[in-house]
Amino acid sequence: MTSAIGGQVKVRVGQQWLIGTIRSMKADVADPAALLCQVELLGEGNIGPDDTLEAFKLGLSLYPKPCNSVLPMTHADLKALFANGDRSHIEIGHVYPTSNVRASLDVDGLLSRHFALLGSTGSGKSSAAALILHRIIQQAPHGHIVVIDPHGEYAQSFAGRGVVFNVENLALPYWLMNFEEHCEVFVTNEGMERELDKAILARCLAKARIKNMADDAPSDVTVDSPVPYLMADMLGALDAEMGKLQNSSEISRYVRLKNRINEVARDNRYSFMFNRMLVADTMKSFLARVLRMESDGKPIAILDLSGVPGDIVSVVVALVARIVMDHAIWARSDDHRPVLLVCEEAHRYIPAETNMGAASARRSLERIAKEGRKYGVSLGLISQRPSDLAEGTLSQCGTILTMRLNNERDQQRIRNAMPDGGRSFLDALPALRKGECIISGEGVTLPIRVRLDHLAEDLRPRSEDPSFSQIWGAQGDSGHALDSTIKRWRNKAAVVATAYDAPAASPGLALLKPVLGQRLDKAS
Repeated sequence: MTSAIGGQVKVRVGQQWLIGTIRSMKADVADPAALLCQVELLGEGNIGPDDTLEAFKLGLSLYPKPCNSVLPMTHADLKALFANGDRSHIEIGHVYPTSNVRASLDVDGLLSRHFALLGSTGSGKSSAAALILHRIIQQAPHGHIVVIDPHGEYAQSFAGRGVVFNVENLALPYWLMNFEEHCEVFVTNEGMERELDKAILARCLAKARIKNMADDAPSDVTVDSPVPYLMADMLGALDAEMGKLQNSSEISRYVRLKNRINEVARDNRYSFMFNRMLVADTMKSFLARVLRMESDGKPIAILDLSGVPGDIVSVVVALVARIVMDHAIWARSDDHRPVLLVCEEAHRYIPAETNMGAASARRSLERIAKEGRKYGVSLGLISQRPSDLAEGTLSQCGTILTMRLNNERDQQRIRNAMPDGGRSFLDALPALRKGECIISGEGVTLPIRVRLDHLAEDLRPRSEDPSFSQIWGAQGDSGHALDSTIKRWRNKAAVVATAYDAPAASPGLALLKPVLGQRLDKAS
């Protein structure tokens, strides 16, 4: 087999083969028929029959001497190095540039230390993610996988093998939010004003949770406790606080907070979460559905967030990530089953800059990246902009799968995160073809370039670019398409007239009527 940059060679030292990766090569001026190569040695193995490689392991106990033989790896060597048919491995493609050496991923190594799948738009990231997940559930049909899908791409890929949750059927109880997530939804001010509004919300939220505690509930309930409460009780606590005010200049804070709560409660777009039917204690059934604890042959939950309003989508991601982690912590002493959380468009929720929003989502996902492996929670990050992804979180990923990257900043971020053995491949990043990737880290024996398997059409995510020339070249029924589009648009954006049952009138309401006018009269 011909060696090239990124290829593997073996050096004979005694009864051992030392295995290394070619980092650079050039012609020998003294002998034009010879090549001078810079080789990075990574591990060693035994010399088997016919000088083949056996029992490879990372790390070196021997080092080469001048005049030791350096040979290219044979197909048999590559098969012994990369192919693995045991139950803990999945095959995902062929080792480049071979056509008969299968590349495998160690599932335990991949998931126990987290992984990142990175690549420019159009490089095949979504198909690669679907391929890996399909192979995992083929090997482990009783797994527990949650995929955060912001664009609704994966529903088609896992039809029959997973359950899709969207705004129509997610039924995410609002009371599962902790205090920080409540603040992201209901508090709109910044700076010192925000802190004052948060203090009001904390008092009212605590009163609402305590009021609705069950008889067997613990007495030390806090604003973060996942205890069901009625939105009307929190509004009632707001009214009671307003009724105590002596200084009318403070009323504007309560007005602003109450207006925001009522706005969210009335808006049909938020009904998947803020719905009066979601006040019952459904925590067990919700966890069982989303974490696939009762999978019924469908071990993947796809959270389609494409219909979730943009101003609340990061809160939904934060809530889901947090309950995955909290469940793992509190279930540790029981028969806990590991969970894989896959986050598509991860740079939106774990941004490199802390001032880019999504504070609660960033905190929840960073917590999993740092502590999740101790509790059996694995994190899979998928992103087209690794330079916009928090570097600390990316460094927690033990396996990095890199597809084509054209941006220099993105390439530099990969260079910083990739283990030494994979850096010889970095110059090839802009030249990778669609469906090719470089894999390094815990999930593979050595860094390798892989030509991924093609998924069947019905198993691919719905992420292909539209064909402008083909679509524009055919005449369509634009009128009918606009009618159906507008109908869906209006149905989702409609504001329903009914609100939560409002609490009884209080002295504070009388003071506020001139400010709120007709809208407050109807709500009260």
